Amino acid sequence: MGTHRPRRGLGQRRLGAAHIVFFVVAAAGPLFAIAGGVPTNYAVTGSVGVPLSFLLLAPILGLFAVGYAAMSRYITNAGAFYPYVANGVGKSTGAGIAFVTLISYNAIQISIYGLFGWSVSTWLGTLTGSPPPWWLCALVMVLVVGALGVLRVDLNAKVLGVALCLEVAVVAIVDIALFANPAGGSVSWVPLEPSSLFTTGVGAVFAFSAAAFIGFEGAATYGEETREPSRTVGRATFAAIGLTAVLYVVSSLALAVGAGPDVIVTTAAAQGPDLLFNLAGQHLGETFSAVAYTLFVTGQCAALLSFHNAVARYFFALGREGLLPRSLAKTSKRTGAPAAGSLTQTALALVVVALFAIAGRDPVTELFTWLGTTASTGVVVIMIAVSLSVIGFFKRRRQAENAWRRWIAPGLAILALSAVLALILLNFDLLLGPAGNFLLRWGLPGLVVVAALAGFLRAEVLRTRDPETYAAIGGPLEGEDEEPAKLRAGR
Repeated sequence: MGTHRPRRGLGQRRLGAAHIVFFVVAAAGPLFAIAGGVPTNYAVTGSVGVPLSFLLLAPILGLFAVGYAAMSRYITNAGAFYPYVANGVGKSTGAGIAFVTLISYNAIQISIYGLFGWSVSTWLGTLTGSPPPWWLCALVMVLVVGALGVLRVDLNAKVLGVALCLEVAVVAIVDIALFANPAGGSVSWVPLEPSSLFTTGVGAVFAFSAAAFIGFEGAATYGEETREPSRTVGRATFAAIGLTAVLYVVSSLALAVGAGPDVIVTTAAAQGPDLLFNLAGQHLGETFSAVAYTLFVTGQCAALLSFHNAVARYFFALGREGLLPRSLAKTSKRTGAPAAGSLTQTALALVVVALFAIAGRDPVTELFTWLGTTASTGVVVIMIAVSLSVIGFFKRRRQAENAWRRWIAPGLAILALSAVLALILLNFDLLLGPAGNFLLRWGLPGLVVVAALAGFLRAEVLRTRDPETYAAIGGPLEGEDEEPAKLRAGR
């Protein structure tokens, strides 16, 4: 039996809804997702229907967010997802989802280092004529992000807010220019036709598109640092979905219109992330294109920092509750930031980037794509589990919320997300490209299964060996004292 430990918290409640939107939308990385992810989606999947995939995913994520936002009014925890599942389905299942979340968020964060290393290397090569190795640029950025991760969270929010506003402005200007100058002389709506999306490889399209949205659901990780978390988290989540959905649908369509729907796939395959900047240079001038590319790089920096902050808080939450070593719950005395979690994520990123560099792997088609699609698979699994937990949680609290929030919206989200997950798994081989093999085809999505099993078993061991720690998994509900919550959970 463990001894009672005071519940450690993060920094003061400094953040409002706008701050959280900056964090989660910056994590989605609108400019880098549009310039880097969208052309990759077109090129790898061979599908012209990428804009329609974003249009269909947005309401599905909205359904998920209904129950997610309702539950956020009762659970405030830096671990976000797994406390929801722990309180709605069961503590051991919640621990399994906690480990899946760690794998998924680390994967998406580290994957961006591949794109960042390639982007900066290409950029410096253009300026100097001698590009440095991509991995050197990536490793330097790992250290920079690690240092920023221990600063005050509201300082980071201000930096992300400036970067986000500039990115959105650039994307809007490019979109207007492309719609004003369509290939062939007229705007084509072919990319929004169902026949363009629902062909061979549709699951691969959804996997890439789902990866672009990753980050919107992270609002709850900042619940302990927000003012009025019962209202702020839900507002920030819906705002993030709406903003990113509009940007992705319009911008992916603009790229197809600007290049021509009949050649967008081959053009994207040939030019990659340079596609957007080449089109911008053609219609808006090389100076604007250069500024946009600079923001493309800084947008990746913002996304790296945002995901790093989220991962650090997951390490903190799992350490605090005993699912991982309690040393991970250490916070900075000066800033209140989860310093131990931040350092752990930095070390993990250093190792993975170094391994890809030593193996001579491609930073975009392998590091960025492989880990990014693995992350999107894990996040879809997490959202299904959270939707199930909403139904379970409110089954015991019928008077708390209406039927739409309790089970209708979460139930529809489960069905839709399960269909998306099935499509992703059936088409996972297409996501790996020509370098994929049987081991990767099953090994990468298998990481999600292994993580879930590891977390579940860890909790089951605690159930036997340390019942008090097991009872604390998921934390107390909003407005409840910790000790009574532990006693109820142990019954």
